[in-house]
Amino acid sequence: MSRLPSLFVSHGAPTFALEPGLVGPRLTALGRTLPRPEAALVVSPHWMTPTPRVSTAVQPETMHDFGGFAPALYQLNYPVRGHAELAQRAVACLQNAGWQAQADERRGLDHGAWVPLRYLYPEADVPVFQVSLPSRLDAQAALAFGQALAPLADEAVLIVGSGSLTHNLYEFRSGYGPDEAYVVKFAAWVREAVEQGDRARLLRTLDDAPDARRVHPTAEHFWPLLVAVGAADTILPVSAIEGGIAHGMLAMDSYVFGAGGVAA
Repeated sequence: MSRLPSLFVSHGAPTFALEPGLVGPRLTALGRTLPRPEAALVVSPHWMTPTPRVSTAVQPETMHDFGGFAPALYQLNYPVRGHAELAQRAVACLQNAGWQAQADERRGLDHGAWVPLRYLYPEADVPVFQVSLPSRLDAQAALAFGQALAPLADEAVLIVGSGSLTHNLYEFRSGYGPDEAYVVKFAAWVREAVEQGDRARLLRTLDDAPDARRVHPTAEHFWPLLVAVGAADTILPVSAIEGGIAHGMLAMDSYVFGAGGVAA
């Protein structure tokens, strides 16, 4: 198998699991189009640790790491297998790159992992393991973290950075309403940088993009985009998956970096 692309997904609110919107069916179509991976590796800001940890769980638990939502959300389960062998390879790749990585035999899948995977691989037939996001990163370190994991793409591992293109929960609203103009502008700025293959511009996003600090009061949901960029051998070719905007302020766009993606 040739090298797999890397993927950034916007996982939105936990209710994305019940409300597929635009992007759910498009992720399902993507999963059918991509070369079949041996496993998916997911980096999510809902598992952050001082130094990287890698889940080697045989049958990772579906974690309902949220509160205050409809009971139906807590009944959902994603009964997927883990992949201890490839998880250990991730530990080795990180250690070889200078990260103090360790295996974690018990960690399950947080909603940043299993919610988008329910659409990408609805049959839960691709093994999954998570890698925690280091809690102290800047843009360059997030890129380097993806670069450390990149060798796994040559071993049929789909590297997925799961975050949120925009993430100002102070302005979150339930239901539907007009899209916030600043969210639309920020998402367009990022898309232009991505489609130009401009890695330097992406590294400066939280400094240079319009309303960046309003969009991301904290940076952890943006870093998975840079992890996915770092995990790709090149940004281009890139496929943009248009996801619309949920709750007026959560841009749901996703990106496939490298050959093998589909435009949507």
